[in-house]
Amino acid sequence: MKPAEGSTVIGKSVIIRGELSGHEDLYIDGDVEGTVTLPDSRVTIGPNAQIRADVSASEVIIFGKLTGNIHSSGRVDLRQSAQVQGDILAGRLSIEESAILTGRVELKIAEAAKPSTPAAASPSAPIPAPAVAAPVPANASLFPQPKA
Repeated sequence: MKPAEGSTVIGKSVIIRGELSGHEDLYIDGDVEGTVTLPDSRVTIGPNAQIRADVSASEVIIFGKLTGNIHSSGRVDLRQSAQVQGDILAGRLSIEESAILTGRVELKIAEAAKPSTPAAASPSAPIPAPAVAAPVPANASLFPQPKA
């Protein structure tokens, strides 16, 4: 995996403890513990990376190991070698075969795609009620097995 041209690179022999923040694309192939905040940029976690941090960026691509939560205003890509333990809040999510995700996922609609006000709809058209799902117990199985 080669970093995108123009990205800042944290090599595989580098160890960082603390907070990383900025406004340019970042490629991490080393060891990072803390927080990574790049609200307008892409974060790529390379195949050799060991990340123990919450990551917030417009786009997150993961090839390595991440323990922590991910918040993305755009897309999160979990590539084939990705191992993620934590929750994901993003606009879009892509998971390749063999990627591992342990955690919860919440996909949100981008603010620009939402209608500005209900008044923008036709006055004669009924406004549908929002769909509400029943709470699921934390120990409930996603795929319950049929009883024999």
